[in-house]
Amino acid sequence: MTVMFRHLALAACLLTTLATAPVRAAEGAPAPFDNDLVRLSEILGALHYLRPLCGSNDGGKWRNEMQALVDAEAPNGPRRARIVESFNHGYRGFQQTYRTCTPQANFAIRRYLDEGAKIARDITARYAN
Repeated sequence: MTVMFRHLALAACLLTTLATAPVRAAEGAPAPFDNDLVRLSEILGALHYLRPLCGSNDGGKWRNEMQALVDAEAPNGPRRARIVESFNHGYRGFQQTYRTCTPQANFAIRRYLDEGAKIARDITARYAN
């Protein structure tokens, strides 16, 4: 099993755990980890664009992870809009920069897998029951 695949599997596991953990903020109230969720959403958007560009057969994995996160944390309202916009920002940012897979795109993937796993791990360690 390659290091990249292990990071991917870890990130997916942690994101699924985060999405199902009972850490939702009260309706309309910001959660103490909202800035982390916004960053995580941006990372998921970037991965949703970059992974297929670089030959991964993830399909809609990263978008599905994002949907699970939104469903668990912000099913509606301004909080949801902020999280979704962050995902779209991550996707569009790389879409405007990369048309083909490059060594820099692969580096960004590795960096985002590591950062996303760290954010998910930190949030679940602090806030999940």
